[in-house]
Amino acid sequence: MTILLILGALFGLLLLGVPVAFALGGMGLAMLYLGGFSPLMAPQSILSTLDGFILLAVPLFLLMSNLLLKGGVGRDLFAAVQAWVGHWPGGLAVATIISCGLFAAISGSSVATAATIGTVAIPEMINRGYEKRFVYGLLAAGGTLGILIPPSIPMIVYGFVTEQSVIALFLAGIGPGLLLVTLFILFAMLHARLSGNFTPVPKATLAERLTASKRALPSVALAALVIVGLYSGAFTPTEAAAIGAAAALLITTFWLRTLTWRTLWEAVRESAITTAAILLIVAGAKVFGKAIALYRIPQDISAFLAQAIDGPIMFILVVSVVLLLMGLVFEALSMILIMTPVLLPAALGLGFDPIWFGIYMVIMVECALITPPVGLNLYVIQSVARATLANVARGVWPFLLLMLFTVAILYIFPDLALYIPFKW
Repeated sequence: MTILLILGALFGLLLLGVPVAFALGGMGLAMLYLGGFSPLMAPQSILSTLDGFILLAVPLFLLMSNLLLKGGVGRDLFAAVQAWVGHWPGGLAVATIISCGLFAAISGSSVATAATIGTVAIPEMINRGYEKRFVYGLLAAGGTLGILIPPSIPMIVYGFVTEQSVIALFLAGIGPGLLLVTLFILFAMLHARLSGNFTPVPKATLAERLTASKRALPSVALAALVIVGLYSGAFTPTEAAAIGAAAALLITTFWLRTLTWRTLWEAVRESAITTAAILLIVAGAKVFGKAIALYRIPQDISAFLAQAIDGPIMFILVVSVVLLLMGLVFEALSMILIMTPVLLPAALGLGFDPIWFGIYMVIMVECALITPPVGLNLYVIQSVARATLANVARGVWPFLLLMLFTVAILYIFPDLALYIPFKW
């Protein structure tokens, strides 16, 4: 009953327009005061949270993705991939998904992925006769790969909250990420075959392919540098983010020569604003998490779920429905920060691996990114395409079903996530 009252009050604050960070922090402070605990626990929790070295990776990955976005890297990636696969059935759609996957391996941000590739791919696909709703849904869903294919900012936050290895989470995201890319590609090709609503792109010559690939080579090399450095143990996630941001600055300034002083300032400014918003939410969620821990709410929920839910599969079904409903109101990081402390103890009690559960949470958060009314990727594509929100939302449903299908496969074959970090 207590958790229902708390969540009801939290939803009420959000409906009144209170920012998520202040709603969480305010609820946490109120709970501490009403429970007879010292309110000084709040600043202590915030200080211990924001003092974490791993959180430095967040602004650095954001800066890297914004530098690449402002430097026009998306155009080069899309042109290179299109040169190789554009002549396939639905080739532009395939090129879009692959480009989203490649940019995701650099940026760690779904919004940056959707904006970067969408700016280039949307007009190109519509000019080639692709159905608008399909194009919008493809880009909104393709952008979500930014937080599943490592590096990933939500994975960093989940690892920080649960004290799990961020590199293990990154490694665990590879298998599900590649599976989702494959499913998106197969659906795009099938849709193109069945609908016929596209004009084929002429097959590029070898010279054209090599020229386009040369232009995109620095970006691919940057992705390889970050990934190899992380997975070989040469870099920590924070060091990889710092090296990636520095390399992105060099590539866009000296190789591509597309970054100006104005766009550099815009990249730094937008990264700072987003970082401040994320850290405020993290701080507020930490106070809220401290309060619910003192009230022993996670333990009570674990005990209730153990009695009321018959087995792991029912737990996943119930939690998936809850997360989908929360996705209608909360954005991605808020969902992870609010629900992880509540759900993880119950998941561990039912035998789920915390790394596997993190990947599951990230995929469900991906679903939240493309569900109205607060799915951020919907608004990004709406802005880029100058389309109506309803049109964008209608286009994402097939891809949302594919994401849920990925969750089902991940449940049946947990090694899809766990093989690489623990058994390879």
